[in-house]
Amino acid sequence: MAQFKYEGRNQRGRKQTGVIAANSRREAVMKLRDKGIRPVVITEVPPSVWNKEISIGRAVKLQHFVVFLRQFATLVRAGVTIVDSIRILAEQTESKALARSLANMEALLREGNPLSAAAAKHPRVFPPLFVNMVRAGEVSGTLDETLDRLADHFEKVHRTRQKIVSALAYPVAVAVIAVAVVIFLLVSVVPTFVDMFADFHAELPGITKFVLKASALMQHYWWLVVLLIMGTFVLFSALRRQKRTKYYLDYVAMRLPIFGSLVQKAALARATRTLSSLVSSSVPILEALAISERVVENEVIAFVLDEARTALERGQPLAEPLRRHWAFPPLVSQMIAIGEQTGSLDAMLGKVADFYEAEVDAGTDRLKSLIEPLMIVLLAGVVGTIVTSIIVPMYDIFNHIQQ
Repeated sequence: MAQFKYEGRNQRGRKQTGVIAANSRREAVMKLRDKGIRPVVITEVPPSVWNKEISIGRAVKLQHFVVFLRQFATLVRAGVTIVDSIRILAEQTESKALARSLANMEALLREGNPLSAAAAKHPRVFPPLFVNMVRAGEVSGTLDETLDRLADHFEKVHRTRQKIVSALAYPVAVAVIAVAVVIFLLVSVVPTFVDMFADFHAELPGITKFVLKASALMQHYWWLVVLLIMGTFVLFSALRRQKRTKYYLDYVAMRLPIFGSLVQKAALARATRTLSSLVSSSVPILEALAISERVVENEVIAFVLDEARTALERGQPLAEPLRRHWAFPPLVSQMIAIGEQTGSLDAMLGKVADFYEAEVDAGTDRLKSLIEPLMIVLLAGVVGTIVTSIIVPMYDIFNHIQQ
């Protein structure tokens, strides 16, 4: 679908400019007229990498997506047609990527495509969870309830993710400051004492020799340090994109002494929340497990969900493979087993998700209170070591001069 840049006047005579997606120039003119805009100039924007919105990771921010879902549910519940709702939301959303996708969806909906099929054309904006739950809502006639349920789901996922990010933000910030301070001391402060130590021919302590050598290395080979940091980042990013290596990275992350429990609980909360949302929307359990594998963002949990799906296909209970794996505590398998026996699997999964989301909240608060003093001590230790390595030989030189 092409992009057309337009200039025109609205019904009040005010000048309007912007970009609209359409299959042809004629269709673009018709869409603008439907919006109450009389186009004066309309030109096709040639496809180019320079006019594309650059995004890293998810195309639409989660908070923008949640707002879109809330507003969409409100419009549908108020009796506004789906096509008009999509048009209204495309005009007022803050996300350019979401606005473009909604504009394309509007054209597909006017051609007679269902909402779920139109959303499936934009997988970077609308995840499989959204597509499948909307499809189920369309069949059952409860699209507004489904959209509210989706908004609740992504809101809780966003809150859990923000909790983890806020817990890690402080140690990362302190680590960056510590590295910057060390580099400044080694490059700007330590070299000023090198000639003085050489003039007095004093016997330097081992820690001082080490700091001086580190300073010389940093001055002459700083570019190598930069390349090493960049190479490590690129290598880690590449490994995360490989499913097999990501499995081992996730395994190590979940086994870490302090952070591992938090990572595990966050992954379990996301998996059970996704399953609960899908099952409550009448998505078949096998399909719900397959979708959860793709959106859980943890290969260890995804592997167990795949085993559970295989077990279900063979007629075995869902809880059995979970009970055998260390990543799923007994609470999870027992609650799921009860849900299977009583026919309330979605409610039980929701309770498990609530429990682990609360655990993540409490865990991040404890982690921040523990990490803050540790990082301060670490920063003081690193800087103090460098300063001490300079002060000790200066004190010896001062005593030598006095004698």
